[in-house]
Amino acid sequence: MDRFDAMLAFARVVETRSFTQAAQTLHMSKTTVTQLVQQLEARLRVKLLNRTTRKVNVTADGAAYYERVVRLLADMDDAETSLTRASAVPRGRLRVDVPSPLARMILAPAFPAFHARYPDIQVHMGVSDRVVDLIDENVDCVVRGGDPGDPSLVARHVGDLAIGLYAAPAYLARVGRPVHPKDLEAAPHQIVGFLRSSTGRILSCALQRGEEHVQVLGRYAIAMDDGNAYLAAGVAGLGALWLPHYMAAPHLARGELVPLFEDWSIAPMPLYLAFPPNRHVGARLRVFIDWVVELMAIHAPLGKTRGHPLSS
Repeated sequence: MDRFDAMLAFARVVETRSFTQAAQTLHMSKTTVTQLVQQLEARLRVKLLNRTTRKVNVTADGAAYYERVVRLLADMDDAETSLTRASAVPRGRLRVDVPSPLARMILAPAFPAFHARYPDIQVHMGVSDRVVDLIDENVDCVVRGGDPGDPSLVARHVGDLAIGLYAAPAYLARVGRPVHPKDLEAAPHQIVGFLRSSTGRILSCALQRGEEHVQVLGRYAIAMDDGNAYLAAGVAGLGALWLPHYMAAPHLARGELVPLFEDWSIAPMPLYLAFPPNRHVGARLRVFIDWVVELMAIHAPLGKTRGHPLSS
């Protein structure tokens, strides 16, 4: 038995809760993964996993062993990295999940420079606005706007997104320009609703002008849980929408959107990069985090923020 392969197989089964998925991520057969875990249990004389026909659960002994295995595998990876060319150019696969507009408008256009700098890193980028289970889905990190949500994650504040309220000229020509943010809650005005995937609720927007504070939800005909689709609906004239400035900027330049309530302010939305506390920050993840921080310093520089405007 190769102890390294056995520990790696065991760790991946714990993370995916499936021998089949573990085998797929390791490019091994399910039989090989099963045999490696069985050999590991035999060597340790401890039951690490409880198996049923439907699911795999880690035992108490297995959970304690997993924590040590994760650290050991990370240390071994770093040891290899320090002795090879990867010390200068990190290598391997990195699994991340980011919001779809951020991927389309900032990360993807900048990725050629990242790849040129780190040609041996292979990034698997999930593009979504949904809640991702980093352990179950074997994701190294996520980038999300607003509250990181899960307090068990290690979250790094990497940027602050300037937010504004916008509408398409066609929408304003049809219903008139709203005078006050609360106008969006009465006919004929409406918003494009953005659905928080974790709760299924529509996000509201908080605005301030001097001592006046308002929280706007708005009437809506359509609500979406994807940032790109949400933006497209606003450009199509389906209602007003609140957006990070980086998303609105190209449409403002083309006259497809115009700003609303410019004498009101909206607190920036904090942007976080989060990863599991037991996920070692190896060379691959470390340089990816540094790259995201560099990009956000250009597109969403950190500022003094006391919260964000979107709430469920």
